[in-house]
Parts: sequence; structure tokens; C-alpha cells
Amino acid sequence: MAVDLNGYAVYAKVVELGGFTAAADALGLSKSMVSRQVATLEDELGVRLLNRTTRRISVTEAGGVVFERAQRIVAEAAEAANEATCVEGAVRGLLRVNAPMSFGIRQLGPVMPEFLARYPDLNVDLTLNDRRVDLIEEGFDVSLRVSALTDSSLIARQLAPVERYLVGAPAYFEKHGMPKHPADVADHDFLLYTLLARPNLLEMENAAGERQHVQLKGKFLCNNADAMEGILLAGGGITLSPDFICHQALASGALVRILPDWFVPPLTLHVIYPHARHLAAKVRAFVDFTVEKFGPGKAPWHRLK
Repeated sequence: MAVDLNGYAVYAKVVELGGFTAAADALGLSKSMVSRQVATLEDELGVRLLNRTTRRISVTEAGGVVFERAQRIVAEAAEAANEATCVEGAVRGLLRVNAPMSFGIRQLGPVMPEFLARYPDLNVDLTLNDRRVDLIEEGFDVSLRVSALTDSSLIARQLAPVERYLVGAPAYFEKHGMPKHPADVADHDFLLYTLLARPNLLEMENAAGERQHVQLKGKFLCNNADAMEGILLAGGGITLSPDFICHQALASGALVRILPDWFVPPLTLHVIYPHARHLAAKVRAFVDFTVEKFGPGKAPWHRLK
């Protein structure tokens, strides 16, 4: 049976806007044409979708079910059209991006005006959080991650390495002393980042290959590094901080790096996206932009070292 999708699109707009007149204005159609499309759809389905009075319309139970389906049909059709044009090279449509909270605020946000100016027909929906999202399940086109990758269903492009330093404020060390060895860290107040696999364990290694595993203790636990900053700068403890967060405070002397001869295994900033037969131009444009801004040797936090 041939299906006229226009009827579903018109019906969805009527329910969305709450009336035939508003839907007609939004669609650029006459009110009579909109009414006729909805009536035809009701005849085809053999059910009443709307209860009409002189003042208002209400959706029937069957109409509610059809409305949900109609919304999906319209959204899928719009996405199909958008992907088709993007594959052909037009950077336009909606790009849904996910990034870690601190990285998004400190590093990605400041360069986004340049990206938007470069692609004026592109809209960007940027979501920041520190949990690991499922790109496909949650509908993201592309994501930035600071981690080691394990999901083979994703395509990953390596960007900058991310070093992590033990840091604290001078005021803290004036009061509590400076650790001389990784084992000394166990006696200090540690600000614990709870999204690590083992937030209470510090693993360090020196150039000679000697390794140390230190059990940490602390009164402040948090799932975001930026939220720790006030306590850290006020001398409330020490913490393990990514270089893209602490580089400016280290350069200004607001923070001090401790145990510089010992290092924590670095992480890597990746830009990732789902496997796709045809990579949309909007995704390719964002990937290329992140390589330009955060690729090896280009990351702004590296230039201050």
C-alpha cells in the first residue's frame, strides 16, 4: 500500500502547534488544505485522530499513537535529507557534539566561535558531561574523550597527549610540607576525583623504572576537576590534575607541581565518531577542526610549557 507521508507531516504539525491555523501558517498552506490532509489521513487509517470543536481540538487515543509515529517519520526524513546533503559535501544541518565538562569549558568552548564562523550553515548542539556516553544510543555525531579507548565500534583519531601532574597551592605546602617521595603523599589531604576507576590509588613511575602505588586519603571527593579548583587554590589539599586544566596556574605560580621526577601514565585526547559508510561533511569538518586546534604540538596548554 502506498503511503502519503505528507499527511503524517501535516498532522504532526497540527498537534504540535495545537490547531489548523497555526499549522497552516507554519507550513505555508491554506487552512482548508491542512484540514483536508488530516481528514484524508483519518480516512486512510480508518480512525478518528482529532476531536474538533469550534474553539479547540483534542487528540484521541489513536491520534496520540499516530502523533508519536508521525514525529519520528518527520525527524527521520529531515535527518535523511541532511545526511544526503552532508555526504555531498555541504557542511550544514545540526551537529551533536559531546565533550568532558572541564575540557569543554576551558579548551573547546573558546575555539567554537571560530568553528561556527567557518561554517555558517551549521548548527551545533554541544553537551558537556564527565560520564562516558553511548554515541549511537544517545544520538551524538562526534565526541571528545580524554581516556584510553576500548570500544572497537568507534573510529578514534588521536589528538594531544594529556599529562597529569601532582599539584598543590604554595599555602598548602607552607603549612604541611612538601612530599619528597610518592610514599609521602599518603600522609597528605588529597582531593579525590571520583570518576577514575580507582580514585584512592595513585600509581607513579620514575625514569629508572621504579614504581610506587600509594593509597590516598582525603575529605573531599568530587566528579569534576573544576569544582575542586577553589579548595585546591585555597590550600585545602593536593590533587592529580590534567595539564589542560592546571597549566596556567602552574605558569603563574598559583599552583606548584610536586615530585616532578615521577610521572603518572598519561592519557590521550581523542575525537571519536561511529563507524559510517559515508562520513557526513559536518563530522569531517569538526574532526579536521579539532586536529587543527588540538593535534600533536598544537594544543594551547602545551605551548605554555
